[in-house]
Amino acid sequence: MRKPVVNVANAPVHSGKSGAYFEYSMSELAGVLGAKSIGANVTRVPPGKAAFPLHHHRANEEHFFILSGEGVLRVGTAMHDVKQYDYIVNLPGGADEEHQLVNTGAEDLVYLAISTAVVPEVVGYPDSAKTGVRIAADQGKDARFLLEDSAKNSLGYWDREDGRGVAAILARKA
Repeated sequence: MRKPVVNVANAPVHSGKSGAYFEYSMSELAGVLGAKSIGANVTRVPPGKAAFPLHHHRANEEHFFILSGEGVLRVGTAMHDVKQYDYIVNLPGGADEEHQLVNTGAEDLVYLAISTAVVPEVVGYPDSAKTGVRIAADQGKDARFLLEDSAKNSLGYWDREDGRGVAAILARKA
């Protein structure tokens, strides 16, 4: 029988760091229990850091519940102070829904993160002018790819479509 309970102290932890401003550790909750439609983890962000770049999701909704610490929720150009017991909802959408949590306090910012787990998912990263596409729920190397925003719409729908495949099928009938 599947065990439907995990204690955060016993959950697998994934950590990441990039440059001077990004660092996190996440205790995985939902995935280890077999969840398919909802993701959940406890994220810990050190002082002066953000866990992730400013981003917006086209398909998934994210909720954060601040367990301890304080910070700033950046939503576009707006800044919202957040503290223990604040609840945050980030809706799917375009650049008007871009968001990022930054730890501006003296202790770790710790929050429960809950999100839908819709794939495929398209995520925009406006600060770095790129777009990510996740095509699988797993974390494998082929589960996601990133594109420079400057490459968007560089080809039209019919560009490079010469019909050779159609011609080959029709030639078989001739």
